[in-house]
Amino acid sequence: MLLIGNGMLVTRDPENPWFPDGCVAVEDRLIVSVGPTAELRTQYPEARFLDARGGLIMPGFINAHMHHYSAFSRGMFTKDAPAQNFMEVLERLWWRLDKALSLEDCYYSGLICMIDCIKNGTTTVLDHHASPHAVRGSLFELARAARETGIRNCLCYEVSDRDGPEILREGIEENMEFIRAAAKEDDLLAGTFGLHASITLSNESLAACREAMGDADAGFHVHVAEGPTDETDSEAKYGKRILERFRDFGLLGEKSIAVHCIHVNEREMDILKETGTAVVHNPESNMGNAVGTSPVLEFCRRGLLTGLGTDGYVSDMLQSYKMANALQKHANGHPNVAWGEIPQMLFENNARIAERYFGVPLGRLSPGYSADVVVSDYAPPTPLSDVNINGHLLFGTSGRSVVTTVARGKVLMENRVLQGIDEKAVAAKARELAVKTWERF
Repeated sequence: MLLIGNGMLVTRDPENPWFPDGCVAVEDRLIVSVGPTAELRTQYPEARFLDARGGLIMPGFINAHMHHYSAFSRGMFTKDAPAQNFMEVLERLWWRLDKALSLEDCYYSGLICMIDCIKNGTTTVLDHHASPHAVRGSLFELARAARETGIRNCLCYEVSDRDGPEILREGIEENMEFIRAAAKEDDLLAGTFGLHASITLSNESLAACREAMGDADAGFHVHVAEGPTDETDSEAKYGKRILERFRDFGLLGEKSIAVHCIHVNEREMDILKETGTAVVHNPESNMGNAVGTSPVLEFCRRGLLTGLGTDGYVSDMLQSYKMANALQKHANGHPNVAWGEIPQMLFENNARIAERYFGVPLGRLSPGYSADVVVSDYAPPTPLSDVNINGHLLFGTSGRSVVTTVARGKVLMENRVLQGIDEKAVAAKARELAVKTWERF
């Protein structure tokens, strides 16, 4: 039994949203009770007490689209002329980096990103991986990093035509082998089927992926209409918009994720709604790649399940929260939009998306929910409660305000000290590997 208390408790449970001096009781990976600190300490006198020291106690954050393989890009110089458009970003950076990765690189890149998750209070990640010269076993290396760090991960491999038919086949096999293996795990790991994007997948390849999935209820995780050429390419080659094409191949549904969806039209929005496919917005990546702004306010208005991710840029979901809020205001030319939709995406919808894969209730500090709890040392300069918590998080905190991270009932970081992880040793090994990766880049 673990108690986390003596802090301002925001549960995200509309029936019981706020305790000025609150406490969470944890047992067997689940929350068993919430309430005033004094009351729970009396009820569970033998429990270990983790003191929030007056800080903010919240549910752990969820990242609905991540690329753990991106860590070795930090500080790296490309070997070509600077990219002038999105396709050149892919060709000159990401598609060269992923080819340079070994299985050991995948493992350490994953460790680095998952440590960042812990330090920023992110307890669940839906990752999309690529390492075409080290396909087989790559998801299992990321799973090893997940077990060692304690971060919940839904993993998939990015199948694409761009590296030839043999590597495409290996990607299909890696996805299916991991989906089957993860189905036997507890809620630490889950698997889905990764696809790169319409622009790099032929009809024959999509058919092979759909056939390989068979009756497995795992869904597909795929980039959709990220760059402005994705839709024109699909229409020119296949006479269909991207989501029409994916629907016709049976790739959409409640277990599938359509990432970005910047350039989709109203007909495609209807397809997303009809199939129950989730959408994930990645504001930093969209801005950095200059590909446009996803119409997420319209998605929310239409009732699409729309979440928030980082696309490998960061592991700090509060940073993405800030970026998404500002980007929608800027793109819509209106300072009073996105106040409700963006927090709903981060604090509610991400949990609903992740629950589809892990089968446990997420995103609330309430009995029966997974014990994913973070403590921030934020000291509010103005009154704080459940009524204005989103404004405080938007303007007063960041992921690095987190001092304690608990995932699935296990303390992963306490008072900014990682538990059972030698971060300096991991970083030193990652630097050693990164030098070799950059040489192969």
